[in-house]
Amino acid sequence: MSGLIGKKIGMTSIFDENGKNIPCTVIEVGPCVVTQVRTNEVDGYEAFQLGFDDKAEKNANKAELGHFKKAGTSVKRKVVEFQDFENAYNLGDVITVDLFNEGDFVDVQGVSKGKGFQGVVKRHGFGGVGQATHGQHNRLRAPGSIGASSYPSRVFKGMRMAGRMGGVNVTVQNLRVLKVVADKNLLVVKGAVPGHKNSYVIVQK
Repeated sequence: MSGLIGKKIGMTSIFDENGKNIPCTVIEVGPCVVTQVRTNEVDGYEAFQLGFDDKAEKNANKAELGHFKKAGTSVKRKVVEFQDFENAYNLGDVITVDLFNEGDFVDVQGVSKGKGFQGVVKRHGFGGVGQATHGQHNRLRAPGSIGASSYPSRVFKGMRMAGRMGGVNVTVQNLRVLKVVADKNLLVVKGAVPGHKNSYVIVQK
């Protein structure tokens, strides 16, 4: 799938031609540089490695400096490979937000906001033990029973319990592109995308 690396700027809303207020997310997409071209002969598969967002050379190691020097570009902070690209590119080519058009449907992948250690009510939508009746004291948000008796004498894997929530890879599919601002490398998509502000996302057609 063709795609680019971007950075989530934040959310806003715009009015469509019918006067309806649509929530949308603004993403800074590209420009991305082709930092490596994978081929069947050398790597066993075909892909383009794209780099995004400049990084100071003092923060890069020698391997990174050599890798990006070969592509004739500055050191990049985020590098991602894309397979099955629609167009052919060469090492050092720059791909901009013009890859997308208004009306396209895209998939946006990112790391969701980390929410820390959460209980079962927030994490899994439990209703609590016995709801709020019959003199429940401190059991309103408790998980309740988690296992059987002497058999199997253990808790089954996958049991929905309290634990760390968020901070995982999430892909939101079929978000419509509402606007492309080419001079500022901005993409406005309908709805929400995973991650906090200024987090990296991958936008694929």
